[in-house]
Amino acid sequence: WLESPTNPLLKVIDLSAVCSAARSSGVPVVVDNTFATALVQRPLALGATLSLTSTTKYINGHSDALGGAVCTDEPSWHQKMVFSQKALGLMPSPFDCWLITRGIKTLPLRLKQQMANAAAVADHLASHPVVSWARYPGRDDHPQRAVALRQMNGGGAIVTIGLNASREQAYAVCKALRWFTMAESLGGVESLICHPATMTHAAVSTEIKEALGISDGLIRLSLGCEDINDLLIDLDHALTLLP
Repeated sequence: WLESPTNPLLKVIDLSAVCSAARSSGVPVVVDNTFATALVQRPLALGATLSLTSTTKYINGHSDALGGAVCTDEPSWHQKMVFSQKALGLMPSPFDCWLITRGIKTLPLRLKQQMANAAAVADHLASHPVVSWARYPGRDDHPQRAVALRQMNGGGAIVTIGLNASREQAYAVCKALRWFTMAESLGGVESLICHPATMTHAAVSTEIKEALGISDGLIRLSLGCEDINDLLIDLDHALTLLP
């Protein structure tokens, strides 16, 4: 099992290489494609056995439904998934299904705007004096940019930045924002901001967080569909809290 890009550091995994190596040993590969969606990255075409997506995120796009999808192009795995769904009762509610199928109709339009906003925010923050680094798969300075160019149709809509700040300072920056809502979710039309050390990875030990590179100054941004000027002004205002 793997995810690409990874959460929250946005590392891009060479899916073709991993899938080729795994299949040569008879090992199935499961890829969580939530951050990219099938519009940006197609794991099955790159050799994955199963492709997972949280339909709660970009596919629904309005932060008002819960769901997930498992996709495969192998009949034997399809049969296993159908059996598991029936045997375990893995059925979303009818209303959640309606919300998700409604949302998917505008996915290409939303994601296009979200990715444009993400690229602009990443470029802006990369040159900001109080930002140590900005990571976005669509930028040339991304460590796995060559891999991203091969397997992704765009950089996605998540940007991760590093601040030379304490936990309290980074948290204060997040809370000072007006256009970004502080939340762990992502993929909706509204921009969200997350402090992984105290939110998504709060239960992870300090030692493991340090090994993963999840510092107190790490911030993850999920870009929505707002006007880019509003977002940039909001970020600049919040970052004035840092010395």
